[in-house]
Amino acid sequence: MSLTPDSPVTTIPAALDFRTVDVRGRRLSLAGLRAAVPRAQSGTVADAEDKVLEIISAVRTRGFGALRELALNFDGVEQTHPRVPAEALRAALAELDPAVRAALEESIRRARRFADAQRPANVDVELGDGAVVSQNWVPVARVGLYVPGGLAVYPSSVIMNVVPALAAGVESIALASPPQKDFGGLPHPTILAAACLLGIDEVYAIGGAQAIAAFAYGIPAADSDTLPGIDPVDVVTGPGNIFVATAKRLVKGVVGIDSEAGTTEIAILADSTANPALVAADLISQAEHDPKAASVLVTDSEALAAGVRAELARQAAATKHSARVREALSGPQSGVVLVEDLEQGIAACNAYAAEHLEIMTADAAGVAGRIRSAGAIFVGDYSPVSLGDYCAGSNHVLPTSGTAAFSSGLNVTTFLRAIQVVNYTRSALEQVSGHIVSLAGAEDLPAHGEAVTARFAGS
Repeated sequence: MSLTPDSPVTTIPAALDFRTVDVRGRRLSLAGLRAAVPRAQSGTVADAEDKVLEIISAVRTRGFGALRELALNFDGVEQTHPRVPAEALRAALAELDPAVRAALEESIRRARRFADAQRPANVDVELGDGAVVSQNWVPVARVGLYVPGGLAVYPSSVIMNVVPALAAGVESIALASPPQKDFGGLPHPTILAAACLLGIDEVYAIGGAQAIAAFAYGIPAADSDTLPGIDPVDVVTGPGNIFVATAKRLVKGVVGIDSEAGTTEIAILADSTANPALVAADLISQAEHDPKAASVLVTDSEALAAGVRAELARQAAATKHSARVREALSGPQSGVVLVEDLEQGIAACNAYAAEHLEIMTADAAGVAGRIRSAGAIFVGDYSPVSLGDYCAGSNHVLPTSGTAAFSSGLNVTTFLRAIQVVNYTRSALEQVSGHIVSLAGAEDLPAHGEAVTARFAGS
């Protein structure tokens, strides 16, 4: 598609407040498409950053005292120490619904098979006689994994965080999830059961940005030996709301992060062959996560858009979390993008860089192969995002808010470092010593060359 200066975009009012953005006939640049697709209002991130900075500062300076105050203010929970007792983990697993346990075990089995296959191989390259350069993949020593709470319970996120860390060979794993007033100030028991099932015994009842801060900077031990501190970690991972995503961005550089996995989003690229009932069901499935969740349909078919709109009204009224779903679908982050054709649809999806992108078109696999920016791609009618959320074997901790254009979802390499090893013999170094001296001189760094020639002085 050739590019010309961006033209105004037509916005059509819609029923159920699921708005329509019409970009047909507009030759929009990448920047124009990014501006056109529905997004959350930009002020939210700036507002969150100010609040998160205050939380991080409080945790760094006042440690467990700040965590106690934040647990009371945000969660209505009084804490002595956030560490979950080992007996609470064991009890949660013992009391877990057998059907839920079986589902978790199957999800773990599939996730482990995929994660085990992801680990990259070490490489040794012989560049000459006695000249070997290697790359070795080494796990980080300690990680902090975040599992959100709030409007829903996410034992699946325990699996998505823990399994790739274990596959990478991480030896020290800590997990945090918000305290729940209804469960005695502990995280939800299903989350505790999932952690126990995976052998994780260092679990904390800490939510939101304060959990990210505690992991990134650590917290010194209290005066009593019964109240141990929290050791800082090397990598923090896990999904969460805008405050968690903002905290991860602010501590990046102090620790590694997986991605800015904020409030969920789904985009569906569909044509006239798509089933409007399935499209609507999948848009609603993500809208039920959060009132700020984004649900976006990209299509060149007005008839499909009309059918999906009717199905959204019908299905949203019938679903359990109807009010939450309707609010998400009515927000500025959701709507239909009407495109000229499949080419413009693909361009719009690449510009949007969705966390989850479903392809419901003719030759869905071929179209999926042309997508360059997405956290995860779901191909055809029988690969809904719900499959990826629970039991596909893929990971559901994915980049949001357009960050899929430059970052990846959580995987084994998130917990690995590539260390390069240089091993040259005397003769191998001598063979390139002249080149080193020449380049050192060109960069006006003669001591670099002298460090090489010193090894052959007097020979």
